[in-house]
Amino acid sequence: MRPARAPIGLQLSQASRAVSRAFDDALAAAGGSLPIWLVLITLRTQNLASQRELAEAMGIREATLTHHLTSMESGGLISRRRDAANRRIQVVELTTAGNEMFDRLRGVAMSFDKRLRSGITAAEIAALEQVLGRIAANVGAADGARPGAPPWTAMADSARSQL
Repeated sequence: MRPARAPIGLQLSQASRAVSRAFDDALAAAGGSLPIWLVLITLRTQNLASQRELAEAMGIREATLTHHLTSMESGGLISRRRDAANRRIQVVELTTAGNEMFDRLRGVAMSFDKRLRSGITAAEIAALEQVLGRIAANVGAADGARPGAPPWTAMADSARSQL
């Protein structure tokens, strides 16, 4: 027997894939990618002392981050250096080119967000945020910042002033 409606998880997954693809395409058209954008916005909005803290703030493993940082360093977007007080710590900083890329991708992200919000009221956006939070909590994705919040929620909250 077929359900009267498509399961909510399937609808959410399909919408997520469509939005992700469109955002990836928009970032790529500006010379970026989602990993680059996430590293840049995290570095611009958080006071981090090390590569390890950057990985934790992004909710990814340090080895995965290292791969992205190596590429970004080769592209001149970031620099890495050893901390003078503790040589085991890698300090990651944006370069001038990294700040310029951040500004370009911030414009893309702002335009994309505006496109997503088109025709949706502020009340509907607030309701959507609540529902998405509850859905995430229902599958046990709660973290310490807010029940049901994804790992980058705290970053996004502090980034609102940057966008």
